[in-house]
This record gives sequence, structure tokens and C-alpha cells, in this order.
Amino acid sequence: MQNILVVAPSWVGDCMLMQPMLLRLKQRFPDSAIDVLAPPWTVSLLKQMPEVHDVIVNPFPHGALHLLARYRLGKQLRASCYDAAYILPNSLKSALVPFFADIPRRIGFVGEMRYGLLNDARKLDRQKLPLMVERFSQLAEAMPDEMPHAIPQPRLSVTHEQRQQVLNKHGLTLDQPVAVFCPGAEYGPAKRWPIPYFAELAQRLREQGYSVWLLGSSKDKEVGEKIVALGNGNCRNLCGETDLSEAITLLSCAALVVSNDSGLMHIAAALERPLIAIFGSSSPQFTPPLSDKAQVLKLDLPCSPCFKRECPLGHFNCMMQLTPAYVAQHIPTLSEKQT
Repeated sequence: MQNILVVAPSWVGDCMLMQPMLLRLKQRFPDSAIDVLAPPWTVSLLKQMPEVHDVIVNPFPHGALHLLARYRLGKQLRASCYDAAYILPNSLKSALVPFFADIPRRIGFVGEMRYGLLNDARKLDRQKLPLMVERFSQLAEAMPDEMPHAIPQPRLSVTHEQRQQVLNKHGLTLDQPVAVFCPGAEYGPAKRWPIPYFAELAQRLREQGYSVWLLGSSKDKEVGEKIVALGNGNCRNLCGETDLSEAITLLSCAALVVSNDSGLMHIAAALERPLIAIFGSSSPQFTPPLSDKAQVLKLDLPCSPCFKRECPLGHFNCMMQLTPAYVAQHIPTLSEKQT
């Protein structure tokens, strides 16, 4: 039996894209117990993945070294006798805990001068592995130059009982088809479709008989309030009112999801919900929603993708020219595919 530690990425969406790598490890080591060292905001997502044995909370803020605290955590983990550690982030800091835990095999891509911390340091070929999900999956292979096996799409499931419990808690019903909007994006404003556009699309959908729910973190609550204020008094702003586990459950109820490039977009894809994924400053060539029911909408402008947090040119054309009328044209196609 293999005891495996996986050091997870910091973002919810990236953790969702990690799941095929966990599946591949289970294929290679069927009797393995896979523990994941992950930030606290990803714990409820990881606990819904059947491949995960246990989640160890990574308490260190993004970018903080806290060398002594990392040493103490690594020393604590020695009792778990891990056989291997797979380190998905490329930072030096992310490789410290497995090193301090004396884990015999420490696998990850070369990055930030961490050769001494990794003893299976792999060189990333970005052309051969353009997708993040491919890069994660390659680390699960035995050889550094081995291409990933057929990569399954990430998948999550929600039971009827879970769904009913969360609906009851928030006073929601499924009397009408539900459109869920995910108007946030943690990385920055350049990834967010404009608030008035979400508001206009909400009006169109309500005219078609949809209930519209807005999902996101507490940081998105004000955005949700503005969408409601722009003529959408019947929309339910749930931003900041759910934890991630409840958000996953509510997304599973959707007949349609409209989302920026965000963690909730990847979760909606994993739940196989009909999905319109709106891309501006980021690229679906790197982190697309992995679902046959997802449709990516983007404009191939000369300036995009720029991968900036804010539009460096000040015009925000990659989103401003992606109008609600254009997005609305794609809704019937997706609605026909709902199950």
C-alpha cells in the first residue's frame, strides 16, 4: 500500500483540475491512501472527491514563507510515513513541507531553484502539455518524460438528499428552471464580465421563465447586489450566503450556468451542467471548462489573452464587446442539452 501526499494548488478551479491526476494515481496504486495538503477554502471541494483519503489544511497565507512553521508541520507529517509526495505548485515554498517530512520520493516540476527539495524534478514541456490538467496528470506518471494517459474529465456528484437539504436551508425551490450566474473571479477585474451585462442577461432569462440565482463568495456580494438593483428584484443573490459545499450543491440544480473563468466555472463543468463560460483576459487554451456541455465564449482580439488582473489598455474590449445579446444567442442551444 502506498501512502501519498499531494500538495494542492491554491485556487479552487485548479484543485478541480487536479482530480484527473488523483484518478491516475489511483489507477497506478489501487490500494493507495491519498492525502492532500491544501488551503482551507478548498477543503470542502476536496472532501467531495472520492479519490481523497484525508485533507490536511495548509495554514500558510499565499506567498508567506513561515519557514519554522513549515518545518514543524513537516516534522508532524513524518508520523504518516508517506512513500511519495506530488507537489503541484511550482514555488519553492510548496516543496518545503514534503522535504521536512522526510518523504522519500518528492515529485514536481522544476521551478524556483528547488532541485534539492525535489528528487524527481521534471522539466515542463509547455508545448507538449498546453493544458494545466495535462501538466498535473503528467506528474502522476512513472517517468519524467512520459506523456499523460487518456485524461478523464473532472467529475463531481451530488445526491438528492444533499440537494434538498441545501434548498430547504436557503428557502429555494425548483419550480422553474434555474439559471445560475457566477459573476466573480478571484484573480481580478479583467476576468469579470460587466455587471450591467449580467443584469441584462438575467432579465432576458427571467422573461424566458428561468429563476436566476447569483453564486459567489462574500467578495462578490456587492456585485450580486448591483445585478439585483439593475431591474432584477426577483433574482436571488446568494453571494456570500453559502459555503463552497453548498455552492456546489446549488450549482448541481442549474439548467444553465453563466460564469466567468473561475473556480465555480470548473465546478459547474465537473457537475456536467449546461455552461456558458465567458473568457476575456485569460485563455481557454490553458484552463478550459472540461465538459461536453460547456461552451466557451470569447473574442479573439489582438490584445487578448493578456493574463493581466486589469485591462492594461484601459478599454476592456475583450469583455465590453462580448454583449448580452451575443451571449443570449447561445442559450437555446445549451438549454436543449440539459438533462
